[in-house]
Amino acid sequence: MKYKLIYPALIMVAVLVASWETPTIPDLGIFEGNGDIGNVGLQGSAEFNPSDNTYTISGSGTNMWFNTDEFHFVWKKMSGDVSLSALIEMVGEGVDPHRKGCLMIRQSLDPDAPYVDVAVHGDGLTSMQFRDAKGGLTKEVKTNLVAPEKVKLRKVGNHFSISTASEDEELSIVAGSLRLAFTEPFFIGLGVSSHNNEVIETIKFKDVEIENIMKNTDSNIEVESSLEILDISTLNRNVVFHTKDHIEAPNWTPDGKTLIYNSQGLLYTIPVEGGTPNMIPTDFANKINNDHGISPDGTQMVISDQTETGQSMIYSFPIEGGVPKKITPLAPSYWHGWSPDGKTLAYCAERNGNYDIYTIPFEGGEETRLTDAEGLDDGPDYSPDGEYIYFNSTRTGTMQIWRMKPDGSEQEQITTDDYNDWFAHPSPDGKWLVYVTFNTDVPAGLHPPNKDVMLRLMDLETKEVTVLANLFGGQGTINVPSWSPDSKNIAFVSYTIR
Repeated sequence: MKYKLIYPALIMVAVLVASWETPTIPDLGIFEGNGDIGNVGLQGSAEFNPSDNTYTISGSGTNMWFNTDEFHFVWKKMSGDVSLSALIEMVGEGVDPHRKGCLMIRQSLDPDAPYVDVAVHGDGLTSMQFRDAKGGLTKEVKTNLVAPEKVKLRKVGNHFSISTASEDEELSIVAGSLRLAFTEPFFIGLGVSSHNNEVIETIKFKDVEIENIMKNTDSNIEVESSLEILDISTLNRNVVFHTKDHIEAPNWTPDGKTLIYNSQGLLYTIPVEGGTPNMIPTDFANKINNDHGISPDGTQMVISDQTETGQSMIYSFPIEGGVPKKITPLAPSYWHGWSPDGKTLAYCAERNGNYDIYTIPFEGGEETRLTDAEGLDDGPDYSPDGEYIYFNSTRTGTMQIWRMKPDGSEQEQITTDDYNDWFAHPSPDGKWLVYVTFNTDVPAGLHPPNKDVMLRLMDLETKEVTVLANLFGGQGTINVPSWSPDSKNIAFVSYTIR
């Protein structure tokens, strides 16, 4: 009898073991796996509905910020150039306005892994968040759009960009590119964080699509432009204006309210919080390049324009616009700096086959040559106390930052590295120096467009250098003074390949 009792029990154990060995695998559509990342308070989940290509993802988590993340992630391993797009629909009113649904590319499933995402928050905030090193702090590029219905994250090489649209529109780029290198393979997928570790939030992702991208090999690539503001304390970026037109070289007005940039030979103003650009009337001058600036008192503009002779000369007119008055009698001359007292302009000029730094009275007169080294000296800008003129020079073989007294004496090298450093601008409080850096693949005497560059910041007391941003830029990014009056922010232009 006892053997008859044991035999059915053994059958039941075998059935249970078999069920453990062959668990039901959820259908995740185009993705391979899902799970919670980080120390979430409540377990998340994911469900795929193949009938309408919708992923319903629930997750908790304190945040996806600082140096670690907590969220639920649905993912697939991939390599190469890819894009991920989806319609994002928040479910319910939500508890925290910063609950977020994300399209993400992530180096690993570690909570402190490098990543880039497009995050749409419950309150509509839309940004490209990123962590550029394992365990590093999260930064963001904030768009000027609120609550888009459709979003796309695109990776081409080391460049990432955001596109958005309403449900029935074509996607379009809305922010400048971010540059970050990933080791292949990486994880691409959808994420949800409730921004409250005691709450589960649910977000639907519809019409989800992953596409492999063919690289653009055309040398005449087309780019779009983003006018951005960067906070030097947080390194977060805010997109003021994005356009398919080519724009360059923002100035920041002394009252802190307006940015001025050039585009297609003309000048435009735009409020720092964004809006519609307005053209500044400049009469005959319609070939203005990216070497322009604002007087210390905020009443005058100087431009470098080549309408009259085909070569750049320096002119002035009232900041609201007017007929330009010629200042430099000789060409080519490219403006870069204005003395703090408003009386003198510093500029780069080619005379007898050599490019050097010159000064001239704002009211006109004889120019004074300050440098005579072989090669290229360019980009002069005054320190706010008027004690120095900073400039860049190739005299040591690479383009480096130098400074000198306003009469050209005591020339000394400020940067020493293997890169090529251009267009140094001291902050209004005299504490910082911002400049743009090209890689070694760019010849020392050139500052071309459409290149990978760094914006770097030097502490003028300690000489410590910080990378503010890695981006696709170059010519037009930060040619002229673009500090905010309070020395807390930098305006610049980044570019994105279409």
